[in-house]
Amino acid sequence: MTTKPAPKPAELSTAKLRWTCELSRIPFETTAQAELREGFVGQERALRALKMGVELSAPGYNVFVCGLAGTSRGGTIARMIQELHPPTKESLDRCYVNNFKLPDRPRLLALPRGQANAFKKDTQAGIDFLRRRIPQVFEGEPFQRQKGRIVERFTVREKELMDDFTRRIAREQFALGHMQVGAVALPEIFPVLEGQMVPIEDISKMVHEGKLEGPAAEDIERKYEQFRQEFTVVYRKTLTLSRELASELSYLEQEAASVLVDGVIEELKEKYPGPNVAEYLEEVRHHLLDNLDPFKEREGEAEHEEETPDGAPKPPGAPERDPFRVYGVNVILAHNDGENSPVIFETTPTYANLFGTIQRAYDTRGGWTSDFMDLRGGSLLRADGGFLIMYSLEALSEVGVWRALKRTLNHNRLEIQPLEMFYPFGGSALKPEAIDINVKVILIGDRELYELLYEYEEDFRKIFKVRVEFDEEMAMSDGVIAEYAGRLRTLSEKENLFPFDRGAFAAMLEYGVRQAGRRNKVTARFVDIADLAREAHYNAAAAGESVVRAAHVRGALSSKMERHNLVETRIREMIQEGTLLVDVSGTRVGQVNGLSVLEIGGYSFGKPVRITATAALGKTGLINIEREANLSGRLHDKGVHIIAGYLRSLFAQDKPLSLAASICFEQSYSGVDGDSASSTEIYALVSAL
Repeated sequence: MTTKPAPKPAELSTAKLRWTCELSRIPFETTAQAELREGFVGQERALRALKMGVELSAPGYNVFVCGLAGTSRGGTIARMIQELHPPTKESLDRCYVNNFKLPDRPRLLALPRGQANAFKKDTQAGIDFLRRRIPQVFEGEPFQRQKGRIVERFTVREKELMDDFTRRIAREQFALGHMQVGAVALPEIFPVLEGQMVPIEDISKMVHEGKLEGPAAEDIERKYEQFRQEFTVVYRKTLTLSRELASELSYLEQEAASVLVDGVIEELKEKYPGPNVAEYLEEVRHHLLDNLDPFKEREGEAEHEEETPDGAPKPPGAPERDPFRVYGVNVILAHNDGENSPVIFETTPTYANLFGTIQRAYDTRGGWTSDFMDLRGGSLLRADGGFLIMYSLEALSEVGVWRALKRTLNHNRLEIQPLEMFYPFGGSALKPEAIDINVKVILIGDRELYELLYEYEEDFRKIFKVRVEFDEEMAMSDGVIAEYAGRLRTLSEKENLFPFDRGAFAAMLEYGVRQAGRRNKVTARFVDIADLAREAHYNAAAAGESVVRAAHVRGALSSKMERHNLVETRIREMIQEGTLLVDVSGTRVGQVNGLSVLEIGGYSFGKPVRITATAALGKTGLINIEREANLSGRLHDKGVHIIAGYLRSLFAQDKPLSLAASICFEQSYSGVDGDSASSTEIYALVSAL
């Protein structure tokens, strides 16, 4: 077996430790000359995935966007979707109307785009027309003449019944009168004695006083009971006549009003064809003709009844709901005719904002009341036929949102209901008809959240099948330089920033490469570049300049470092003071200087650290002191185990390894993780051996 010599280490020059942008690669004097650019830089992979997710309309192809940075991520995605010009999906206007058969189940009407508000306006105009014209018809001479004849006919029949009964009892010395019972006067039969009507209760008293003989009193009481039974029959006949009169008058009113009602309904049916609208309008027709009493008052009279005679309003609870409210139209989704697919960015994805709710009013009886006019739609409904964008973490943090969202996307049906927890004494009494929707949801989140949902939420895989992942870095090229310049100019014009000259733009690119951590890559997190641009503009303005220069960019970087490097400064002071021990000259057995990287608040810096190893004969093997002190992370533990295996492969091939060694990071109290120090730890061990 032959072994190859280890490759000779290549020496790095100082020029290779930091990428420097050649000014000749920048084809403009200032970014004001660059071509305006929108969208994302170097994200072709993500854009292809987003395009597929937007255009594919199969079930479950909702989109989860991850790896995207910035505070305006939702607005950026919305602009990208609009730039893709997705095909317009069919979407109808939606409105809720009263269900006259089942008032607790409001009826849903679907109308062609742009017609819902017109239907509401025309329906209200029709009701207003009937409120003006029906009272005129009822007050007109032809109607009053017919009504008078009917009333007169029934009055004559009722009078004949009562007169016949009155004559019969008069022959037996009885008369028909009224007895006051509280505030009500009731008809009563009275015996007539000496020309006076006497209550039947006084007959026994008159016998006791000797004013009336017993047999005569018994005869009076017997006849009273007989006449009372006969009067009951007569009274029932008068009630029957009253019902017949009411029925004939109602029929007369319906006949008189039907011409007006039919005209309004037929005009609406002709203007808004469709089986569901026609069925609803037929219910309205029947309800109008069966409930004409509210139309007998002229407009304005009802309002005056809401006041007391002195002009003061009635006390709370006295006025009832508008009787014409049942004919209203509650438009919960209206489109402009020819409008493209809506793109809705929901910044506050609460349950009510997403799914809608049912508003409630607290009535004077101590309960909640609501009807079909209290239904309110949410963002999911507004996005019907289009796209709904929201931040995943915010949506998942809201009570009830995730469960309801899964149910809605699985069935493509939206039910408007309030969140039960807001009404602890019972859910809504209303159950409005569900709405069929066609909406594509786009969630924006991070990779960790996506992995958690994909692993532990089975429904998530079914309804979010498209993953759009934005890379955080991209290959450096002249095209990327042009993209960067265009985005920087767009930012400058939107936020009134000064243009950047060639040197300032080169400094911005160098910062982008440093953020990527590789010479041939540049960061795709333009949000970081934008922050640096704003701070550099601030420096330029403070210096009285009208163009941002390289010194302003470097000053912004220095200021940013100064805002975050207090801990780093304190560590350097401790090294200078000798509190932290670091030897930079001479040799020490079993000691190697290493560099640990600390990150605090997004700022990373290096801290010198002494790595110490000891070795002796024994059987304990390699001891990781950081692990024994619970200061070692999993990756560092793995690295130490690999070192132990490496030592066994070198020294224990033909005999047992008699070794008791330890590795320690001196003066380290905050924990150690990562395996990048493995080679340094090996050097310390070999030195100790």
